[in-house]
Amino acid sequence: MLYLIATPLGNLKDITLRAIEILKVCDYILCEDTRHSRFLLNEYSIDRPLKSFHQFNEKEMEERVIGDLKEGKEIALISDAGTPGICDPGEELVKRCYAENLPFTSIPGPSAWVMALALCPFNKDHVQFVGFLPKKEEERKRLLASTLTSTATTIFYESPHRLVDSLQALQPERKACVMRELTKKFEEHRLGTAAELARHYEQTPPKGEIVVVVEGTAHDYSALSSQEHVKFLEKEYNISTADAIKIAADLRGIPKREIYNLIHKK
Repeated sequence: MLYLIATPLGNLKDITLRAIEILKVCDYILCEDTRHSRFLLNEYSIDRPLKSFHQFNEKEMEERVIGDLKEGKEIALISDAGTPGICDPGEELVKRCYAENLPFTSIPGPSAWVMALALCPFNKDHVQFVGFLPKKEEERKRLLASTLTSTATTIFYESPHRLVDSLQALQPERKACVMRELTKKFEEHRLGTAAELARHYEQTPPKGEIVVVVEGTAHDYSALSSQEHVKFLEKEYNISTADAIKIAADLRGIPKREIYNLIHKK
């Protein structure tokens, strides 16, 4: 059996009794950083073998783990913090378990984006989580333009050195929450417009783990013509006409060629 076990985001007391129980009896524990995970295991007197399982050796280790699972071994997978398999190693391993018909389960616990959602003041009926934003500026703009045209509350992870750039890529008046260092000593929840938040973090460079929650749009795109929709996307998200046409077509459920012809007709 493979166990995906959620571990604390920062406060070591945020671990479940069931997680401790399984970690103490499994054959071995897969983790991103053995030195980091050892602090948690030592806190709860867990003395099981640790094996590195991270983005650089995940494919290689996958074959060994699948072989051990077929032999009936009990294997735990943890990440450096939060729930494994969500923006952390584990996703491909779960796919293999499905393909090989091997038993697996998740031991629930901390998840940074779920905690950030609970702490934000925005609507929670419709939510979309997009993980980490792309590092390349143009890819980041395209993703934000396609996701932030939704009425859903949008959540993403960001690194301290890219936070200001990502906030500046949002519509200036769009409301957002920056959640930083959740469960830790210097936990912060900062609410404001994207422009206000960008200015703040330009003056006060952030540190630590960051989750950004963005309020859903109030715009009614059905009131816009296709051409108006494209111009709106170009202006608000600073993207190319080609990208705006594709996004508008996807949102409106029509072929992008139809919008292209309308814009370029003579």
